Amino acid sequence: MLSALRKASSIPRAFSAGQKRFLSIHEYQSVQLLNSYGIPTPKSIPAKTPEEAYKAAQELSSTGSVIKAQVLAGGRGKGHFDNGLQGGVHLVQSPEQAKDFASKMLNAKLITKQTGSAGRICNTVMLAERRDAAHEYYVAILNDRGVGGPVLVASAQGGMNIEEVAAKDPSAILTTPIDFENGLSKQAALDIAKKLGFKTEGAQSEAADIFINLYKIFKDKDATQIEINPMGETADGHVLCMDAKFGFDDNADFRQKDVFSLRDISQEEPSEVEAQKANLNFIKLDGSIGCLVNGAGLAMATMDVLSLHGGNPANFLDVGGGATPETVKKAFEILGADPKVKSIFINIFGGIMRCDYIAEGVIKAAQELNMNIPLVVRLKGTKEAEAKAMIKESGLKIIARDGLDEAAEQAVLLAQ
Repeated sequence: MLSALRKASSIPRAFSAGQKRFLSIHEYQSVQLLNSYGIPTPKSIPAKTPEEAYKAAQELSSTGSVIKAQVLAGGRGKGHFDNGLQGGVHLVQSPEQAKDFASKMLNAKLITKQTGSAGRICNTVMLAERRDAAHEYYVAILNDRGVGGPVLVASAQGGMNIEEVAAKDPSAILTTPIDFENGLSKQAALDIAKKLGFKTEGAQSEAADIFINLYKIFKDKDATQIEINPMGETADGHVLCMDAKFGFDDNADFRQKDVFSLRDISQEEPSEVEAQKANLNFIKLDGSIGCLVNGAGLAMATMDVLSLHGGNPANFLDVGGGATPETVKKAFEILGADPKVKSIFINIFGGIMRCDYIAEGVIKAAQELNMNIPLVVRLKGTKEAEAKAMIKESGLKIIARDGLDEAAEQAVLLAQ
């Protein structure tokens, strides 16, 4: 998400498609977390029914409020619902209008540039008091491998696509490394606020306190990213976090029970949730060639080779080094359930992973699941000969190839 920022600030970013996806939480949950650390935000109230939205609007400012669909996707304001309603963010002038918008948003799917055509179900809306900012800023805290620790990334050009800002004007991005143990000192935080251009001493002090407390959340809650866009400076000199996005390290779920209890599975791709239960590292894509590979590096190389030969991968799938025939069968169930998949490419390098285990799983899946999707298999390494013999003796229409290019070309051809 923030790769352009890292590039603009000369901080290299290493990314592995095989790494875990991080937990995200809804905006209203983010607001509650910010408030628990004393970070000011516009007053907001979540609502799960039109009647609750009506009451929430009554409680908020008489100058009107904003209703926001709570889905885990960007571009909500420019999205549209599957029932025809345009936009997932609207100004409301009365409780009646809030109720009307909520009735159209709730239980409908919001489609944005990030969700694709499937959209995401909206189970909750958030009503927030309308607070106009005289100036908007961007602030984020994230881990960066280039400096070996957390950094604060900020810009005086908030309220817009920050990656576009970074691409057009890298000098507009201010990056500050943070001491992991001690965080930001008040003086360091004040220096950032002054460089960003907060106008009064009071606003500078409030902004500095927010920077300090954002890092406290980041460290206390094992966050991977906190993004505030925009952070607003009001005409009367106060500073508010107007919108917030959080990401949390999945590896910390054992000690962050309060955070991980906020997980909303309805916002996740069902096939990815199912794969996670089986300890499969799976990310759904939009192509037509299913991929089953061991090792994140080989999985990415496999996707590259398929693309090189004119194919489009339907997924990233790393079965890992400890896969069993049952795990492989489960992977096939997930791949076979995708109607877009027209062929499946199994590419295995047998090091820790035994090729005969993969072959057993492939044969078992093909027999028990009655799969009619063409299978292309490339097996190299431990128990390779035994695996090839098993496939040959099975009598199934499984196409075995030795060369990577040769196998990829075959998978692409069968998917056409």
